[in-house]
Amino acid sequence: MAPTPAQAQTQTRAQTQTRAQVATAPRTAAASVPAYACAKDQWPWGCVAECESSGRWHVNTGNGFYGGLQFWQPTWVEHGGLAYAPRADLATRAQQIKVAEEVLRTQGWGAWPVCSKRYGLSGRVHTVQPGDTLSSIARRFGIKGGWQALYTANRSLIGADPNRVAVGTMLRIAPL
Repeated sequence: MAPTPAQAQTQTRAQTQTRAQVATAPRTAAASVPAYACAKDQWPWGCVAECESSGRWHVNTGNGFYGGLQFWQPTWVEHGGLAYAPRADLATRAQQIKVAEEVLRTQGWGAWPVCSKRYGLSGRVHTVQPGDTLSSIARRFGIKGGWQALYTANRSLIGADPNRVAVGTMLRIAPL
């Protein structure tokens, strides 16, 4: 019996009413100091790719997982990867990251169990997109306490003004 997409994704090789506005550079909801060294300009996806595939974004080793983030093909398809390329290893780094953000939204960091643990990444995350607001994100994820709870959980990433959150910021989403 073939594994479910969630199961297979875990079998990888190494295993935002408040208006959001573009502010400063995006931030990430993750450990402030990763367990393993990782260049700040690579955080977090370059680090996960380094762990998964030695940072080789176009790798196809024949093991059934493809690209820098080692996507299982059904996971690539189910999360919109075909909009970019037939397989992850044929897509650009940026395209692979877009698909990974969707996987992250649906599966959390557990989709990369060994590598997320290595870098202290955990839980569900939403990457802020243009037009997102804390209110709309809170509704989408059914966050108890609404935008205020979302802001409280992510104040260190957003800053003192809940009306300003950078596109690309990776917000922590409370567990269901």
